[in-house]
Amino acid sequence: MHMKKLLPLSLILAAQPVLAGGDGPFVSLHNTNFVVLLAFIVFIGVLIYFKVPGMIGGLLDKRADDIRSDLDEARALREEAQTLLASYERKQKEVAEQTAVIVEHAKRDAQEAADAAKVGLKATIERRLAAAEDQIKSAEDAAVKEVRDTAITVAIGAAKDLIAKNMTAAKGNALIEDAIKDVETKLH
Repeated sequence: MHMKKLLPLSLILAAQPVLAGGDGPFVSLHNTNFVVLLAFIVFIGVLIYFKVPGMIGGLLDKRADDIRSDLDEARALREEAQTLLASYERKQKEVAEQTAVIVEHAKRDAQEAADAAKVGLKATIERRLAAAEDQIKSAEDAAVKEVRDTAITVAIGAAKDLIAKNMTAAKGNALIEDAIKDVETKLH
């Protein structure tokens, strides 16, 4: 239907040089403007006959469906990442509680050891405290790294959604393909 509107417009645009004045009759095979007009009309007719606009529309619809499914998958990944983030935050809180218990236990042990033998056990107490702090530091570092990794994944998904909403179809398609490749490489 859109092509039918363009055909009369293209005929008018193609005929303008002849209408303005020219050499010889317009309807002649020796007139290159007329031959070009005929070729253009035949080309448009072939496109319409073979339903090329419908095929292009179908391909665009398929591409839109693919993009929609990719966006749905990205949303699901974002929700999963948020769930993981909440889980890691709970783990970090548990580690902090365990840290408090470990430190309290180490202090109690240190006090008992100091009472029993201040001179000989002082070095032992310092080693236990250092080991406990190293263990705590190691656990905290691991939890922080996991939270950062999850936050990066969530940020990528959110950026992808934002870019998809603000871009034209051509730019959006290119950016979505690049973003999907980046997300796949970072997730694997």
